[in-house]
Amino acid sequence: MVPNSRLDARVLRDGLAKDRRQAQGLIMRGQVLIDDRPVTKPGSAVKDDAIVRLKIGSAPKQYVSRGGGKLQSALDALELNVSKLRCVDVGASTGGFTDCLLQAGANEVVAVDVGYGLLAQRLRQDERVTLLERTNARHLTADLLPYLSELTVVDASFIGAASLLPALSAIAQSPGKLLIMVKPQFELPKSEVPQGGVVVDVQARSRAKESVSTAAQSLGWRELASVDSAVAGPKGNIETFILFERDEEPSKP
Repeated sequence: MVPNSRLDARVLRDGLAKDRRQAQGLIMRGQVLIDDRPVTKPGSAVKDDAIVRLKIGSAPKQYVSRGGGKLQSALDALELNVSKLRCVDVGASTGGFTDCLLQAGANEVVAVDVGYGLLAQRLRQDERVTLLERTNARHLTADLLPYLSELTVVDASFIGAASLLPALSAIAQSPGKLLIMVKPQFELPKSEVPQGGVVVDVQARSRAKESVSTAAQSLGWRELASVDSAVAGPKGNIETFILFERDEEPSKP
């Protein structure tokens, strides 16, 4: 009898991914083939004599941080094409999202972060990147940017994404899109966040997502779709990407 192994373990063993999480992300996005057939469950059993390979063009890209892999998984799952877009990355930090957008074909990215000196040197030197450091995203205005954003991506920590939405709306082009990675530990009241900051309750995670969606819709955004990140947060939190679209400027009272 030919022995079996887990698919994610086999992908890792064969050098098709750099770690277990990356292997699982590739599998769940349908990028791994067993004997030329896609399999989407990381725990699937695979015979040792089976041929396991990636789809053509599916080799994992290298980003300056793990955030790039998170965003790539969302772009794939949501079938969101960022080619030739002028984007804004809020909460850029090292620049994983910025790196992903550029590798996916975005024309320009404004990288915004409240910190200083965090963005990877390679991205600092990229003429397609405009860096706004020491900038609180709640205070963003259109005159701070070289253009209105066609797509804004958000990876904010220690602040609720819902509180950023008025400013994000002010810098967005209409029509335009908004992709927010919801971190439940920063959206929920402190009383609902367990010690250690990992939110495992499914209903609590749902409330966090709903609070962001409701706030966005009140500002004229329409939710198109949502998907959990294929890569968990550093502490194990399951983060959710929500994609919004706004067709026109909301009416002024």
